[in-house]
Amino acid sequence: MADFRVRRLDPAQTKIRNVPIAVTPEGFWCCPSPAVLQKTLKNHNHQSKQKGSPPPLKDPSVQKASTPPTEKIPLSNQLKSRAVSDDQRCMTLDASAASPTKAPERPPKSNGENQQRKIRVGFGQPETSDLKVILFGKEGIVVRMSVHRNILAEHSSFFADKLSTESPVPYIEIMDCEDVEIYVETVGLMYSKEVKHRLIKQSVPRILCILKVAESLGYRSCVKSCLDYLEAVPWVGEEEENVVTSIRHLQNDKYGVNPILKRVASDISNPPNDTLTRVLELVLKSNEDRGRRETKSLVLKLFKENNLWTNGSADICTETLNGSCQNCLDSLLALLRQASEPGFVDKSLESKDPVVRRIALEADNLLWLVEILADRHMAGEFAVMWSSQNELAELHSKLPIVSRHPVSSITARLFVAIGRGEMLPSKDTRQQLLHVWLQPLIDDYSWLQHGCRSFDRKVVEEGIGQTILTLPLEDQQNILLSWLGSFLKVGDNCPNLQRAFEVWWRRTFIRPYVEQQGNLAQLDRS
Repeated sequence: MADFRVRRLDPAQTKIRNVPIAVTPEGFWCCPSPAVLQKTLKNHNHQSKQKGSPPPLKDPSVQKASTPPTEKIPLSNQLKSRAVSDDQRCMTLDASAASPTKAPERPPKSNGENQQRKIRVGFGQPETSDLKVILFGKEGIVVRMSVHRNILAEHSSFFADKLSTESPVPYIEIMDCEDVEIYVETVGLMYSKEVKHRLIKQSVPRILCILKVAESLGYRSCVKSCLDYLEAVPWVGEEEENVVTSIRHLQNDKYGVNPILKRVASDISNPPNDTLTRVLELVLKSNEDRGRRETKSLVLKLFKENNLWTNGSADICTETLNGSCQNCLDSLLALLRQASEPGFVDKSLESKDPVVRRIALEADNLLWLVEILADRHMAGEFAVMWSSQNELAELHSKLPIVSRHPVSSITARLFVAIGRGEMLPSKDTRQQLLHVWLQPLIDDYSWLQHGCRSFDRKVVEEGIGQTILTLPLEDQQNILLSWLGSFLKVGDNCPNLQRAFEVWWRRTFIRPYVEQQGNLAQLDRS
């Protein structure tokens, strides 16, 4: 809470600026708008700079005091020409605001007092005001509020405590106010019977500011109205985090913030696994191209964001994702068995097309799941599953290339994951993966380049080469010599593994010679 002290003000040092106060059926309650405060500051700075020049034109929204503050204009005279509604009427509380006469300009002082900008605000009926609250804000702004003891003591435990002393308190000073405008508005809300109605057109950031001041003043009804507002209004962008941060500490104060917090957190500590299963099931079973494509991109992005927060650690998603992979794998195997049956090729296009489309669909599902697993560094278990699919690889070779090439995209993604270090399968798994699936990938390579939008030839070739180079030198030789035979036959329709071939060549022929020469040199030195 800001500093509190009681003192008397020196009338000779007080420069007062009056600002319009909005009128409501309950009385005058609204604070000066930010525009009025800014105009006050600009006018003061402009007058200070132009010493000796003619006084500037008076801003109709900010008037200087021209009569003593004790003189009052009857309320009936000031409201006589305002006849539409209470909410449309505006007036100032002192006669100085209504007087058309401008007070003579005082020469600016050279000391620090010249930097203070003082504003006068009144609430309720001015003739019954019995307390002054002085707010000292930033940039030298000083706001003097004419208020009523009973109103402040009734609504605010802070003011009730300060006014409970036996000796009368003529002034209350609040030092170092972060935002005097919000402070004035919060005090003004004490004069309104419908606080929630007054808050309805405010923004979320402003409500959070009012909530902070109301809490510091012990203004419980205003705090409750702010919480009701935050519970019902939509949050945009960063507002969610700001709201949660601002109200979390109120959980133990019986304000009822749980309905707000339930918007962002469930009573269950971890999200249920069946919810994730349901999301994956809906995506994997979809047949609508656009909705399926956009939803897959969305879910993949959300998984990546979640991976940033969990630092790639295993979580409840692992079992669910692996289970979905196994289901898709079983479905793909059944489809390939059906497409490999004798006489399937001779069937009509209408009979074959649904099976071919489903093969492509299941292959795309597996590729999407592998993408998620690889990004979360959890694709090792699927690599074991895929490397053991000897029957699937055998059936794959019996199908027309136009039907089977989507299956090879799964193999390509696994090689990329190994080459990037996104997973660390065992040597046996890497050997088996290359033994079972490298040749089918080579056979489908031309179609993969032209039939898959997301296929990146350089990335795939780098992944294949790096995977081969992780094996023992003898295995590297067998695989690369077999690749060389294919590359010399089909050229660009085969993966270009020249970089891996160069590394293998140096390891086989150059490295032993270099090591031998190094050993001889060492013997000579010894």
